[in-house]
Amino acid sequence: MDTPVRIILVGYMGSGKTTVGKALAKSLGLPFYDLDWYIESRMRKTVKQLFDERGEDGFRQVERNMLHEVAEFENIVLSCGGGTPCFFDNMDYINQQGESVYLKCTTDVLVQHLKMGKTVRPLLLNKTPEEVVAFIEQQLRQREPFYTKAKHTLDVSLMDNFDKIQITVEQLKQQLGLP
Repeated sequence: MDTPVRIILVGYMGSGKTTVGKALAKSLGLPFYDLDWYIESRMRKTVKQLFDERGEDGFRQVERNMLHEVAEFENIVLSCGGGTPCFFDNMDYINQQGESVYLKCTTDVLVQHLKMGKTVRPLLLNKTPEEVVAFIEQQLRQREPFYTKAKHTLDVSLMDNFDKIQITVEQLKQQLGLP
């Protein structure tokens, strides 16, 4: 790859950004970065701790600074937090830096992914299943206008096993014109 490649994945929590990102990076022989993990390693605190200490505004400022740092790296696959594109000029910046991809799926799929996932999601703690669905639907309505600014959109509703993840990665590579 002569020209530096930056593939930046956006989408709601549970859409598979880390899963697809890792598989895509492996398939392309590129390093994978998860923005939340990057923030945690640089700040030596969890995202939840940063949220608790600085509030959402303080966290979003840290997130923006770290996005600007990691999105300068060349030949990477980067997965952003679900809220990252929705603050400051982050989505415009992401589009300037590389090939942005919105991993899109239905609320039902997101709920299933979040149930199966091992990650603690502070925004969903202490909510009933009905409240989780209502919360996700409301947040998707707010965030969709930012997500849809991505240069590419990929439907990831059918990623419930390894083979389907591989198919999704192949579809994404095809969409991006990558070997």
